[in-house]
Amino acid sequence: MAINIRQLHPHFVAEVDGVDLSRPLGAETIKTLNDAINRYSVLVFHGQSLDDDQLLALGRTFGSVAPPRNHRAGHRLQHAEIADISNLNVKNEVRARDDSRRLDSLGNQLWHSDASFRPISGALSMLHAHVVPPSGGDTLFADLRAAYDELDDETKELIEGLITEHSIFNSRGQLGHTDYTDAERAALPSVRHPLVRVHSGSKRKTLYMGSHASHIIGWPQPEGRLLLRDLMEHATQQRFVHAHKWQVGDLVLWDNRCTLHRGTRYNDAKYRRDLRRVTTQDMDSVQDNPELVAAS
Repeated sequence: MAINIRQLHPHFVAEVDGVDLSRPLGAETIKTLNDAINRYSVLVFHGQSLDDDQLLALGRTFGSVAPPRNHRAGHRLQHAEIADISNLNVKNEVRARDDSRRLDSLGNQLWHSDASFRPISGALSMLHAHVVPPSGGDTLFADLRAAYDELDDETKELIEGLITEHSIFNSRGQLGHTDYTDAERAALPSVRHPLVRVHSGSKRKTLYMGSHASHIIGWPQPEGRLLLRDLMEHATQQRFVHAHKWQVGDLVLWDNRCTLHRGTRYNDAKYRRDLRRVTTQDMDSVQDNPELVAAS
């Protein structure tokens, strides 16, 4: 079957038909998908049936897969490299309202880029839907390349060369969740990344920020935080945003280097939601934090 790609949003996002992601992909298909990623940043595949082995193999097709944080919980899934994006505990029961893992995962409802808090940040994420609630639990995406393009020249000049500090504890702290041990905090020190990057696949400039980004290095914190807030408000305007409503079997692949995303609220005390994700490493970011990369 021929691959068909249909754009869903004026700036980005495309739906892809004619690819079975559960099978090994040939070189021509991989090239087609990489070209599509560089063009659209978010690719939507419907009707995909993948087990965890196949999902991990898919991730490795596109790069080196790094394991996610395992916040004080046993791993429900077989592979440590797969992020458990669910409201379920190791017994496949819905987590309690005060469950620490649940409270931590509420941070996913803030705009963010996967693994921007790591020395080697995230490149591509692949999220596969096993169980979805009857309403809510959507994922919103924002196009940071289009948002950069529409900044005025004065702002572009102002932000060029600026460095931001990122920490997982910044995003969680915004929601008042600070229940982390000294060891957990020491394991994930703050990292630094440029606020403006050149996307390696498209050669377009893009913003790089999100809820993990706390402040601008070398600026007074209040001033830097205001700038980041202004940029976030600009980048998440409706004209830059696409909403994906999940169906079982959907797999969405997105580029963390030039998009933000966030989950939306759903009744997680009543309905199960089971999505599973792999994320590849952005090797272009290795030089952002060379000492931390060397120590890891």
